[in-house]
Amino acid sequence: MNHAPTIQIIDHPPSRPLHVVDWGFLPYQEAHQRQRAALADRLAGRIGDTIFLVEHPNVYTYGRGSNLDERQVPGDVELVPVERGGGVTYHGPGQLVAYPIVDVRALTGDLHRFLRWMECIIIATIAPWGLTGERHPTHTGVWAGGRKIASIGVAVRQWVSYHGLALNVATDLRYFGAIHPCGLAPEVMTSMEQLTGRKIILADVKSEFVRSVSKEP
Repeated sequence: MNHAPTIQIIDHPPSRPLHVVDWGFLPYQEAHQRQRAALADRLAGRIGDTIFLVEHPNVYTYGRGSNLDERQVPGDVELVPVERGGGVTYHGPGQLVAYPIVDVRALTGDLHRFLRWMECIIIATIAPWGLTGERHPTHTGVWAGGRKIASIGVAVRQWVSYHGLALNVATDLRYFGAIHPCGLAPEVMTSMEQLTGRKIILADVKSEFVRSVSKEP
């Protein structure tokens, strides 16, 4: 159910404030419209750097160059083309999605460091649950236990980023079975709950994510 946005302001090193806005549970297309509006506002200087947190109903999104067989899409999953890089991926309940609308050049210096920054945040976020996040030598994102726990796909316009990352917390992994998420075999995907074998509350992971953002340069 949608609720009023929760807003936090982080004094991000080196004293660059980051707003964190929690949209709650929101259909992907509505969140995408909000994201594009926020991108326009950031480009125009009407807002500062902001990270939007959200949880989506079942949806497959696919970026430029993806190879999606629509015949395999389950009936309860929305299908949406997007302007980010990367292939097809799944968003759904139990997954923490974050959309950073930030000045990449001012925050991290370049796009490569920006991607590594997001990976660092995810690695720090999952650590309190006893999970060791790792980078993959050839794929952007975060792995744990030899499987992929978080995906990253961004677009940049005039050095301002949009789209972002998705961390599988209590995600129903069966929905990855109909696709090749970011070009990978579906069985490579995992979640925090699957790896720990216990129930994990998404709100707790959101709180840890915000703490991790405040620590990472």
